[in-house]
Amino acid sequence: MYRWFNTAGPCKADVHYMLPPTIRLPNLERIIAQESYFVIHAPRQTGKTTAMLALAKQLKESGRYTAVMVSVEVGSPFSDDPGIAELAILGAWRSAIADRLPQNLQPPAWIEGETGQRIRANLRAWAQATERPLVVFIDEIDCLQDKALISILRQLRDGYPERPKNFPLSVGLIGLRDVRDYKVASGGSDHLNTASPFNIKVRSLTLRNFNAMEVAQLYQQHTDDTGQVFTIEAIETAFDLTQGQPWLVNAIAKEVVEEIMTDFSIAITPEHILEAKEVLIKRQDTHLDSLAERLRDKRVRAIIEPILAGQALGDTPNDDRQYLIDLGLLRRDPAGGLIIANPIYREVIPRVLTQGTQDSLPHISPSWLTSTGSLDTQALLQAFLAFWRQHGEPLLGSAVYHEIAPHLVMMAFLHRVVNGGGTLEREYAIGRDRMDLCLRYGRITLGIELKAWRDKKGDPMEAGLEQLDSYLARLGEDCGWLVIFDRRSNALPLEQRLATQVTTTTNGRSVTVVRA
Repeated sequence: MYRWFNTAGPCKADVHYMLPPTIRLPNLERIIAQESYFVIHAPRQTGKTTAMLALAKQLKESGRYTAVMVSVEVGSPFSDDPGIAELAILGAWRSAIADRLPQNLQPPAWIEGETGQRIRANLRAWAQATERPLVVFIDEIDCLQDKALISILRQLRDGYPERPKNFPLSVGLIGLRDVRDYKVASGGSDHLNTASPFNIKVRSLTLRNFNAMEVAQLYQQHTDDTGQVFTIEAIETAFDLTQGQPWLVNAIAKEVVEEIMTDFSIAITPEHILEAKEVLIKRQDTHLDSLAERLRDKRVRAIIEPILAGQALGDTPNDDRQYLIDLGLLRRDPAGGLIIANPIYREVIPRVLTQGTQDSLPHISPSWLTSTGSLDTQALLQAFLAFWRQHGEPLLGSAVYHEIAPHLVMMAFLHRVVNGGGTLEREYAIGRDRMDLCLRYGRITLGIELKAWRDKKGDPMEAGLEQLDSYLARLGEDCGWLVIFDRRSNALPLEQRLATQVTTTTNGRSVTVVRA
């Protein structure tokens, strides 16, 4: 019986391909031995639950600790009623503990206790009764909000001085975010913005992504089981696209071996990986869909929008930038600066943002195709000009991010084009004041640069030609489009400014300049 690549829930060694679950954890055993409380935060589907379940099992089997992982997720619907939340949580804990610990390490019968004291009272009774120091990992902590969250954090802090005889020796809180970003509705703020009321933590730690060697090791397990080889180039492509994000690493491989290339005698190539990537992006599975929901968060928008526009971030709070890193949307480039976490997210984000606009588009006949079904770039240009003249400005209001509304509307139009059998790739980065698009359709590759002409700025045409020239060189193409959206408050009406001209870059590449 073969194992499988897992994209839902904790991994099981007998069912799933998996790496040793604790290899990406920092040295938690030392922190636990020091009787410390800590936070583990990492984006969804990175292996937190699998790793912490494995660590609790190791600690238990060492004979030194009573260690277990429990969850508070069932308390989430009762965030405004701590009493009901406590009862739901303790009921779930009893079941989890019964499944994960032997009888001699089980807690005594839960104490009814008073509202707002039940978690503390029962952890105290268990710590007193168990024959070993008690270690508790609390998963999904940031599912709780408001009164229930504050109540549980305060109960943990209140019992902390009594450890280890009368309270857990060590407690780990596990979730998406660090403590400062737990959601509360108090004091006019949406977030704690401080370690209090869990200021007893000694460390906030995260779980890193897979490195390139670990991706290769994971994929090798499939080869060992089935004989189907992932070529070196395929593994490199998978790592490049995912940057080791565990869910993406597994999801791409799962799509390839279960849907795209089910004949295990045929090796997996980069082309298979790229095909799987397109399927995942178009399908927007649960993980990518939940990622998309974050884009409407005001703190997320304040940082993602300028990145998409290629602008500097401006005066954004450091906590907000770290929040996006914690969510897994961004990462710090070793060369400096913040970038989108991986190429797949780089594709998902603008596609999600253009969805509303795409749904608003009128019917557009594919006049850009020749009688043989190939792309005619001149016909495409005329179709875009006609579309923009009639629908461009009215559709700007449908764009989620107003600063890059023209970019989103144009991408929505181009998605209609590539739906017939092409692809649209994007590049953008902080401070470059541009977005590059690469439209591929059959044998045609069209490089497009989007620029915005804003108030108090000069005409961006000269800089745009230089930047497009460099982009076309990387694509290996000799011609492309430079589209300049006039966003100045005193811009001429659209019918007067919409125009094209053909010019040449300093390196002799032909550029069609579109002023829109």
